[in-house]
Amino acid sequence: MAESTYVPRFKARYRDELAPALKEELGFTNLMQVPRLEKIVVNMGVGDAIKDGRMLDAALEDLTTITGQKPVVTKARKSIAGFKLREGMSIGAKATLRGDRMWEFLDRMVSLALPRIRDFRGLDPGSFDGRGNYSLGIREQIIFPEIDYDSINQIRGLDVAITTTAETDEQAEALLRGLGFPLATEEQRG
Repeated sequence: MAESTYVPRFKARYRDELAPALKEELGFTNLMQVPRLEKIVVNMGVGDAIKDGRMLDAALEDLTTITGQKPVVTKARKSIAGFKLREGMSIGAKATLRGDRMWEFLDRMVSLALPRIRDFRGLDPGSFDGRGNYSLGIREQIIFPEIDYDSINQIRGLDVAITTTAETDEQAEALLRGLGFPLATEEQRG
């Protein structure tokens, strides 16, 4: 039985080129100190699921297509009368990606999906959380090429949270820029 030797493109690039370069750039003595990706959480809130359960099914299908794995249905933690929301109602979906699936998703997002955003001027470099993690919101799920434009019933947004082992935002920014993240500079933003 032949062993599978497939390694995702971004994972190979990180291991072979980026990690040694970051070790030098950030002044680490050991390669294990270099920041790396831990997980990526893709979340899709579906507030319309309160009125129509089919909206949640469509969101689950979209998220499965985008991430390549079955998402978990998220439930409301507390009741909010103004939104006609009760504790325990299904209001969203999320998928936590690790390992090769995480690297593949990141590759597709950076190489294919982000360049398809209309009027794209780069990602906000201020979206780091202070502990080396990065979050971004995507307004339309149709920027992913896997989604069939004709089969969707509603355009939905999704949140992507990238968790790294970096201790500071500067280390995480160096990691993400090295991976090809289109983080905007001050000239592009102004």
